[in-house]
Amino acid sequence: MVFERSGSPGLFCFKDDLQMYSAIAEAAFKPKPTVRESKGDATTQAARDILDKETADRESKTQRLKLARLAKEAAEPVASPKLKRALARGVRRRA
Repeated sequence: MVFERSGSPGLFCFKDDLQMYSAIAEAAFKPKPTVRESKGDATTQAARDILDKETADRESKTQRLKLARLAKEAAEPVASPKLKRALARGVRRRA
């Protein structure tokens, strides 16, 4: 069999041809997964789906709580720093 590539005839099998033939061979002779592998893949996919859903739920809850905290902080009056320190120590003001 003679291949012509770039105008030069020869009895060579080029890299592109090898890749094409190997791709065809892999598609035709690809091993089918066993029953055990199929069940394992299904279990793994189900576990990943559950974990992804839990992560999404946790992130949405965190975002919701953060927005609620920021709204609450914005609604509260700002106390003076001296009063805050006094209240934290438990010191009472003299009348």
